[in-house]
Order: sequence, then structure tokens, then C-alpha cells
Amino acid sequence: MMSERRSILKKLFASIAGVAGIGVASKAEAIAPAVAAPEKEVGDVVMYQDVPLFSGHTKFNNMVFVAGKGAHFEGDITAHTKHVLDELEKELIKAGSSMEKVLKCSVFLHDLNDYKAMNEAYKGRFGNKPPCRTTVAVYGGVPGDSLVEIDCIAYV
Repeated sequence: MMSERRSILKKLFASIAGVAGIGVASKAEAIAPAVAAPEKEVGDVVMYQDVPLFSGHTKFNNMVFVAGKGAHFEGDITAHTKHVLDELEKELIKAGSSMEKVLKCSVFLHDLNDYKAMNEAYKGRFGNKPPCRTTVAVYGGVPGDSLVEIDCIAYV
């Protein structure tokens, strides 16, 4: 009987302490000035029928997310890959980053048979510490008749 009473008293005091703690926390929030949450920044917004569709890049804190870049002209996989990497680099610079700060790339190929030639044009473009990468062949092809599309995530 005595241990039951102690157990009930312990639970009661724990409940009171919890309520008091919550009360103190809510008072502290009311006193402290509100800190604004960071907002994302966007660059080169593409519009569709006067509605924002997507951004060339999005920044949040020290991260940069670059939309997929393609090559929309006649050419082979080597020319397309070089062009796409140049466009990726331009977008990174606009966002305050660089090829050396890329952490992750996704490569989308129109044809998996172009993998070796794409690699030849790709190698060395990200410095001595290249990003991790995923490469896939896209069923139905890359949009816009490009032979390759690449997007990336980097830091500032």
C-alpha cells in the first residue's frame, strides 16, 4: 500500500513538473524575439503561361540545387556533354558556387551506349575531388532532343 502511494505521488509530482516546465518554455518564447526562418532564393525562373514553372537554381542556406541542363542542338554526345557542363558551370557561378563545390550530380543519357564518350567529356571538370554521381539512361529520351541532361547539388 505504501509503495502504491509513493508511486502515485511520484507520478503526480512528475506531471506538475512537466506542466510547469512547459509553462516556462512558452513564457520564454513569448519574451525572446522571433528569429526569421531562412528562405530559399531562386535564380532564372522559367515561366509557363505567366506562371513560374521552375528555377535554374535554388539556394537554401549554403546549399545550391541546379536544375537539369541539356544541349538542344545537332551534335554528338561529346559536344552535348561539354555544352551541358559549361551551362552547369555558368549556373553555379550565378549562384555563388563552382564546379569544385559540387557534391552530387545526376546524369541522364538518351542512350546508355553513349556512357563511355560522355565520361571522356565529363572527366576532370569537377577538380581533384569529383562529386558522387548517378548515371541512368532515360526511357523515351531526354526532353528537348538532348543526348544528355545533368543536374547537381553544390554548396556555396
